[in-house]
Amino acid sequence: MITGPGSVVRDEIAANPGTQAVGFIGSIATGHRAAERAAGKELLLEMGGNGPLVVLEDADVDAAVAATLPACFLNAGQSCTAGERILVHEAVHDDYLARLTAAIEKEIRLGDPFEDATTMGPVNNPPTADKTERHVRDAADRGASVVLGGRRAPQFGSDLFYEATVVDGVTHDMEIAREETFGPVVPISTIRSEDEAVRIVNSSPYGLLSAVFTRDLRRGLRYAEAVRAGWVNVNEGTNYWESHLPFGGRAGSRSGVGRVGGRFSMDRLTEL
Repeated sequence: MITGPGSVVRDEIAANPGTQAVGFIGSIATGHRAAERAAGKELLLEMGGNGPLVVLEDADVDAAVAATLPACFLNAGQSCTAGERILVHEAVHDDYLARLTAAIEKEIRLGDPFEDATTMGPVNNPPTADKTERHVRDAADRGASVVLGGRRAPQFGSDLFYEATVVDGVTHDMEIAREETFGPVVPISTIRSEDEAVRIVNSSPYGLLSAVFTRDLRRGLRYAEAVRAGWVNVNEGTNYWESHLPFGGRAGSRSGVGRVGGRFSMDRLTEL
């Protein structure tokens, strides 16, 4: 075990001739650098995602709202499968937004992680807090509405506490739509059709995991086949996956190569 900043220890670990295979989980930029340094070695890279969660007009809105909470607020949004693009059909948008804000106000309790009443703690480090703040500010400056939250909460003892936040009216030109925020934010965009949702998801450089809510299983499976994602959940949130199944980025995306889960990472890193 070697501990230290990635910028210090990464190159030596990846390039050292004693390292015969490299498995990496982290950002796209760092993953690409590790892959360069590990040229010629077996690689397993699980990099960024933006977890598009699609709510179609025939969705069970309560189920979609319930799934959005762990999708966006589990680990204060710090997950590669966090819901970072919430695409809601215009027919159910207002209902979804009203129920979502009510659920957040009722269930998300920011505070000391050691307190029993707390359901969300701080983000991990200053760069993550700064990026979350920057993304929300950029969205607001470009015309989005900060419906809930949108501020740090230093009263809890640190500048790393950030309120559970809902941003509505997100468009593709905003940083919060194009980059991985990794913070406790629900960025909502309105869509008019299933086809529009597929186009938005497939225009992203990411391809790790997506989710769709619909009462029609055929629509759910059609969406799953159409989008470029290594994993698609139907009527479940983005932060749900089962550890025995193969998990990783779709080919052609920037979310990585190889699969973790069950035997799959062992298969990848075993020489036959």
